[in-house]
Amino acid sequence: MQLHQRINAFSALGRFLGQFASEEPAKKENVLNNDSFFSEMQQKLQTAKHHNGWFTEDNLRFTCKSWAEALTEENINKWVSNYTISETTPKTIAIIMAGNIPLVGFHDFLSVLLTGNNVLAKLSSNDKQLLPFLAQYLISIEPEFKNLIEFTEGRLTNFDAVIATGSDNTARYFEYYFSKYPNIIRKNRNSVAVLTGDETKEEMELLADDIFRYFGLGCRNVSKIFFPEKYDFDKFFNGMFSWKHVINNHKYINNYDYNKAVYLMSNIKLLDNEYLLLKEDTGYSSPISVTFYETYADLEDVKKKLKEKADKIQAIVSNIGIDNEIPFGTAQNPELWDYADGVDTVDFLLKLS
Repeated sequence: MQLHQRINAFSALGRFLGQFASEEPAKKENVLNNDSFFSEMQQKLQTAKHHNGWFTEDNLRFTCKSWAEALTEENINKWVSNYTISETTPKTIAIIMAGNIPLVGFHDFLSVLLTGNNVLAKLSSNDKQLLPFLAQYLISIEPEFKNLIEFTEGRLTNFDAVIATGSDNTARYFEYYFSKYPNIIRKNRNSVAVLTGDETKEEMELLADDIFRYFGLGCRNVSKIFFPEKYDFDKFFNGMFSWKHVINNHKYINNYDYNKAVYLMSNIKLLDNEYLLLKEDTGYSSPISVTFYETYADLEDVKKKLKEKADKIQAIVSNIGIDNEIPFGTAQNPELWDYADGVDTVDFLLKLS
């Protein structure tokens, strides 16, 4: 199978996913194999929602929309044009996927197949509904994918390299068992925002998206904010009001109530809008419903801290010219070339041949 065939198949998948990006999925005539897959995809989305309470209809729609926007032929060509992808003997890549947000392992799946390699995927029990179905859709578009994709629930065997995503604890396990293979092993990371106090209301509402999307469960969610000294926190909480509906999710609000009770019993000072807790803390990995913060007098001190903690930070949301910053509201809309942990997955895969 040639590279252009793989690109065409994934761009067809993008068009398929775009149908499920709105509250009322709209079946389109120009989407390949829709008669066979449209209704079943609707069922799969419902199954995913019932299987994992964090996978709400809103978040599943957002996932479909994000991947539909990413998987255009133009986008994929722009991405792969940075590499020389030749047709070589394929390697089998074991992918151990996380399950914190819907289709969180899809980028690894995409990268392995686009580079002409075979996928051996071990799914998280929290996110095992959608990807096997989307693989079936890909195979319907390009049947040669059939022998390149395998999902397993058992022990991983007969592979050439590993891409594994997990926590700091599971990473130690991965490093022990997979040390003899070429590997990418990802650990805990969090995203931060740096504010000046001059942000607009619109920017604060976009920051709310970066904090609340997927209930803060993603490594690209903002879990820590640096505020200037004497910051007017009303500006921040006014922006957060756009996500007040989060209180309607019982899993989220149970976390909020629990964390608030624990902090108050420990006499810890909090800023609180009844669905988000701001806690002054030097850490970066905050619990669900909590955002850590620090204040600063000198922006250069913040830049120095961020460089020192670079191995713990996934993304920096800001508009003040910090290295590698991204705009407000884009944390959960990475480009295809925005690699997790800053490790170029495609380059890693191409160097295996």
